[in-house]
Amino acid sequence: MTIKIYSTEGSRGVRPIWTAEEMGLDYEIEMMPFPPRFMKPEYLEVNVLGTIPCMIDGTTKMTESVGISQYLVDKYGPTDLKVNVDEDDYGAYLNWLTHADATLTFPQTVFIRYTLQEPGVADAAAEGYKRWFVARLKLLEATLNDREYLCCDRFTIADICVSYAIYLAGTLGIEQAFKPNIKRWTDMLFERDAFKKVIEYKYDGPGPSGPSDLSK
Repeated sequence: MTIKIYSTEGSRGVRPIWTAEEMGLDYEIEMMPFPPRFMKPEYLEVNVLGTIPCMIDGTTKMTESVGISQYLVDKYGPTDLKVNVDEDDYGAYLNWLTHADATLTFPQTVFIRYTLQEPGVADAAAEGYKRWFVARLKLLEATLNDREYLCCDRFTIADICVSYAIYLAGTLGIEQAFKPNIKRWTDMLFERDAFKKVIEYKYDGPGPSGPSDLSK
């Protein structure tokens, strides 16, 4: 059965779609208008939360982008995108996967709400969350000082999941995110054919296609 992923342009759906593309998996994409819970209310029958992405694989349904990426490499490997328990960077790998959303994308989500969805409501709060996000890039910038990739000297889903926050920062105009090591790293990652293909997926129906929703 084909894996189906629901997404919108520029959303966290980039993570699992990029993972599936890198792995050469058979998958189907349904791109939706933004925000899908309002612009396509029937989507709530698929995902009661109305968030994106959502993946369906047989009887498995998932709504967390990092979790979906981890599911794909665990279920459909072996693949070098996964760091195994017996590898030295296994702990770092798990930490980066959680860090991707809990530490980095969370303040961006609040920034999006205040600047794009509720402009003028709380400009000071939006600026504060932007600074919070940029400050939390310290670990990433320091880690990349002597590394080409985040884990095991190879490209893994840790790179996919964390770099999405930098891609989103670029779309939001948060240029302060592109510190020297981070820029070097993302310049390399965003040249990958799979990434280029993923960001070309567009919604071509009525209604707006972006920016990124309060997705998972």
